[in-house]
Amino acid sequence: MRAAVELAAAGEEPLTAEVVATRQNIPLQFLHKIFHEMSRARLVSSQRGPDGGHRLARPAREISVADVIRALEGPLAVVRGEAPESLSYVGTAEPLQDVWIALRTNIRAVLEGVTLADLAAGHLPRRVATLAREPESWLTR
Repeated sequence: MRAAVELAAAGEEPLTAEVVATRQNIPLQFLHKIFHEMSRARLVSSQRGPDGGHRLARPAREISVADVIRALEGPLAVVRGEAPESLSYVGTAEPLQDVWIALRTNIRAVLEGVTLADLAAGHLPRRVATLAREPESWLTR
């Protein structure tokens, strides 16, 4: 995510992996793998040569945090490696499927509502900023 935000902050200027790795304190080999996955997801493009580097493949305002997570980690909410809608429970555990689906909906509401442009500008959408400021949000239980 930090690498994606770094690219967003650079705008159209390509950044080398070395520059991003140094700025964000990310191991270079790990960053190469990240950029490869983001390229496969068509979030990052790269250019070789002396003026080369990596840049976002589309405007930062069009790439959500959810897009980056999906590219690197897969679906936003899975249970035992399966999508919640493909699960079924019996008896008293039956309502669990609805819990997992509701959880995914809330995760999407936050992560799809924040773009790389928001992060690069240091301004979160009001709804997300408000949630983050709630004292309950900071409890680790």
